[in-house]
Amino acid sequence: MDATCRLTGEFTLRSGQVSNEYFDKYLFEAEPLLLARVAREMAQLLPADTELLGGLEMGGIPIATVVSQLLGMPVLFVRKEAKKYGTCKLAEGSAYEGKRVTLIEDVITTGGAVRDATNALRAGGAIVETVVCAIDRSPEGVNPLADVGLEVRAVLTKADLDAVRAAATA
Repeated sequence: MDATCRLTGEFTLRSGQVSNEYFDKYLFEAEPLLLARVAREMAQLLPADTELLGGLEMGGIPIATVVSQLLGMPVLFVRKEAKKYGTCKLAEGSAYEGKRVTLIEDVITTGGAVRDATNALRAGGAIVETVVCAIDRSPEGVNPLADVGLEVRAVLTKADLDAVRAAATA
């Protein structure tokens, strides 16, 4: 995954931070075999009591869809903000009030989008305690979502990716 999605240059992240590398998750999400591999790894990280997957717009949606298919578990597609037409919903798919929703995200750095989705889903009655992501870019030993009581489970961490890069350049 690292070789497929790690780009170098100067990039401004959602958080406003500037980074000299960027993990373009759409590059692995667009490759069926790699997406399936990531989804299988993420499926193993789900809490046993998960009732519903919550794929975050936009990168979490393809992953959540594949995990849903693998496990036969219903999925919820969570927007960054409620649409202003039609049903005006924040989340599309299964009803989530009173359900244990595990969020699915592609990359987490500061957790801003996950935090927003967690707060909105909880306000709608969901039980949200865990997010599973493909890549956790936050500093080692830091949970960027501790302030909202969310556990982060990641397939790969920044430390993992840094180790891969170091081994490749050695």
